[in-house]
Amino acid sequence: MLEAPAAPPLLLASASPYRRRLLQAAGLKFEVHAAEVDEAAVKAQLRRTATDASGVAAVLARAKAQAVSAQWPQAIVIGADQVLCCDGDLFDKPGDVAGARRQLGRLRGREHQLHSAVALAAADAMLWQHTEVATLRMRHFTDAFLERYLAEAGAAITTSVGAYQIEGLGIQLFEEVNGDAATIIGLPLLPLLRQLRARGVIAA
Repeated sequence: MLEAPAAPPLLLASASPYRRRLLQAAGLKFEVHAAEVDEAAVKAQLRRTATDASGVAAVLARAKAQAVSAQWPQAIVIGADQVLCCDGDLFDKPGDVAGARRQLGRLRGREHQLHSAVALAAADAMLWQHTEVATLRMRHFTDAFLERYLAEAGAAITTSVGAYQIEGLGIQLFEEVNGDAATIIGLPLLPLLRQLRARGVIAA
């Protein structure tokens, strides 16, 4: 009796613990091989060409997927990136608590968008990519609340664009949230799962 061919190995080209937990919760078997991509240089170049937020996220997701695929050509590689845009300004991860305070101060009482892109690559070639956008509005919280939030949330928020983790304490910052939860975290999961099933990487 002939056996079905083994599915190619699945790699995640991201060091993000949030994306890793999303895939693990969905039951996927994969390895993490963080891509070495100079994101700051790529973003600077794209900003000079007036690339919009979705375009920036898509380019970075592709770059990460292809960088790892070049090293592991036999694997299916997932690349992902997320860009926050508020009134035309693109935000990066704050890096420290002072940066988090500044970002939250700018977002307070305003609407912003999270552009989350995902890409699949194999043998150093792009197979598929997809971008989704979520729209969120922060409430007019007080300065005192902001300081309590920063103290209670801890340094973890400095690794998240916008300085919040909406799946935890960060939900208290918001007045309205419109978008898929996985997209907000940084990985459009349902479209990705559909592609992986269609390609025989996971069970259909």
